[in-house]
Amino acid sequence: MLRIAALVATVGLLVASPAPVWSWPTASHAVVRGFEAPATPYAAGHRGIDVAAEEGEAVRAVDDGVVAFAGTVVDRGVVAIDHDGVRSSVEPVDPAVHAGEVVRRGQVVGHLATGGPHPPGVLHLGARVRSGDGWAYVSPLLRLGGATRAVLLPLSAWPG
Repeated sequence: MLRIAALVATVGLLVASPAPVWSWPTASHAVVRGFEAPATPYAAGHRGIDVAAEEGEAVRAVDDGVVAFAGTVVDRGVVAIDHDGVRSSVEPVDPAVHAGEVVRRGQVVGHLATGGPHPPGVLHLGARVRSGDGWAYVSPLLRLGGATRAVLLPLSAWPG
C-alpha cells in the first residue's frame, strides 16, 4: 500500500499544473467553455477559452507586450498582443489601446462588449504560438497555470 501511495504522490507531482506565465484578463477565472483543438488548421474547434465576465468590465493585458491589433473584426472588437513569440487575443471588447502600443501586464486594454459568436457576459481569450511561418492555436490555460500536461510513465512505474 505504501508503494501505491508513493506512486500516486509522484504522479501527482508530475502532472501538476505549471506555474502561471500569464495573469487572468478579468476578475473572474470561471471558464464557461474550454479549448477544443481543431483536427486541422481549418477544421472546426474552439480556439481559446471563454471566461465569465460582466459587460463593460475592464479587460487587462495578460502579460507585457506590444499591441499587434486593436479594432473590429467582422462584428466585434478584438485586441491582440504579441508577447515574445506568443500572441494573446481577447474579444469582444471595446479597445482602449492602439496597434504598436507597448502594454504592461494588468494594464486595461479594453472593456467587455458584445458581438460575434460569443454570448453576452463572456470574454473569449485566445493564445497562439509561432509555428514556422505562421501561428498555431494552443490552450490559454497552459499559460494561465490551469491545465495539466500529460506525462507518460514507463510500465515499470505501475504496480504489478
